[in-house]
Amino acid sequence: MAANFWASTQFLNWQFSRTELQEIRDELENGDPALIQQYTLPDRRLLSIFFSQQLVKLGKRMSVRQQALATAQVYVRRFYIKVDLRSTNPYLILATALYLACKMEESPQHIRAVVEQARNMWPDFIPSDIARLGELEFYLISEMNSQLIIHHPYRTLQDLQSRISLGQDDVSLAWSIINDHYLTDLPLLVAPHVVAVAAILLALTLKPTHTGNVLTSLGSGPQVSHDSSQTGSAPANAQQRRVEDFVKWLAEGEVDVEAVADTSQEIISLYDIWDQYSEKTCKEQISRFVKARGLDK
Repeated sequence: MAANFWASTQFLNWQFSRTELQEIRDELENGDPALIQQYTLPDRRLLSIFFSQQLVKLGKRMSVRQQALATAQVYVRRFYIKVDLRSTNPYLILATALYLACKMEESPQHIRAVVEQARNMWPDFIPSDIARLGELEFYLISEMNSQLIIHHPYRTLQDLQSRISLGQDDVSLAWSIINDHYLTDLPLLVAPHVVAVAAILLALTLKPTHTGNVLTSLGSGPQVSHDSSQTGSAPANAQQRRVEDFVKWLAEGEVDVEAVADTSQEIISLYDIWDQYSEKTCKEQISRFVKARGLDK
C-alpha cells in the first residue's frame, strides 16, 4: 500500500504544503474578487461538514459503501481547489462526485438512480435531465486530470490493529475519526498512513462522553472528552498499557511524529469548530448564489 501510494498520482500531484494550498485558493479567489465579496460563505470546515452530511444521506439512500463516500469527498475537495464554489451548483457536484466515486470503487450506481435520489433530497437544485450529471462527470474528470485512484487510511488501520494490539472499541473509534478527517484539508496535505496513525492516537487518548461518541460523519457532532473515567469496556490499566505500547511503537517506527501531531491537531480543531455549525446557514448561503446565478437550471 505504502509503495503504491508513493508512486501514485495522489502523492505526486495532489499532495500540497499548507502554504501551497493557500496560494492555490488565493489565486482562485483573486480571479473574481467581486463574486467572492458578493456571496460570503461559512468557514470552509463548516461547509465541509454540510457537504459530508449531505453525501452520507444521499449514499444511505443507495446503500453506498463507506470507501466510495470517502472517495467522493476527496473528489469534491480536489475539484474545489480548481473551481470556485460560487460558480457551481454544489448539490449537483456532490451527486456527480458520488456517482463517479461509486464507479471507481467498483460499486457502480445507475445514473438514473443517482439523479432520482438526488432530486428527492434536493428537488429545487437537481434538474431531471440526466445528461446534466453526465456532463458534470466529464467536467470533474477533466479538472482532476483523470487522476481518480484514491488511497485511503482504512487499510493502514486494519494492518496496525493486530500489530499494536488495538481493541475493537479503539478500532471503531479510529475508523470514525478517519471518516472525519475528510472534512478537513488533510487528504491534500498528508499521506493516508499518517492519518491512520493520528486516528489511532486520538482513539486511544480521547474518549467519548456519555452523551455521544466521535461517530461524527454520521451524526450531528462529536462530544469529545479528556475524562479518563470514560474508558468504555476496557479497564483503565489495560487502556493505559495500550497507550504506552502505541507510544513506544511510534517512537521506534519510521512514521513522521511531527506530521502525526499536526494531523491530530487539525482533527481536534475540526471538533472545536463543530459547535458553530448550522445546517440552516449553510443551506441559505448556498441557495442564495445558486438561485441568483441561475445555477440550478
